Amino acid sequence: MTVTFEWRGDFDNAAVNALHAEGFEHPPLPIDWRAQLQRYSLGWVCAWQHDRLVGFVNVAWDGGVHAFVLDTVVARRNRRSGIGAELIAVAVREARAAKCEWLHVDFDDGLRRFYVDACGFRPTDAGLIRL
Repeated sequence: MTVTFEWRGDFDNAAVNALHAEGFEHPPLPIDWRAQLQRYSLGWVCAWQHDRLVGFVNVAWDGGVHAFVLDTVVARRNRRSGIGAELIAVAVREARAAKCEWLHVDFDDGLRRFYVDACGFRPTDAGLIRL
């Protein structure tokens, strides 16, 4: 399985919407990812197997030294193959190259092994208000 990873790669909104819907188990939504990412993100990483989008992660930022991992998703049939960890590795490398000092992520308990063990994040205390 040859998978290529592309920082700020070109993509089709429908492909990201379909992958997001599969990964987060909701109906496809008509999100304009391209406009959203261009406005709010430092970048994003696309994982491609041939011409099919099989992974995606958004790296939002504050315009300064903080970047944020959002929407990490890998196609169901491609999971547990290292694609997710490589998406994060590219995000880390590119955020560092952009002179960010911190890369934040929040996650459900079930993803602790992925983010902490596989990707190298360290656990921290954080706060959250549901709006």
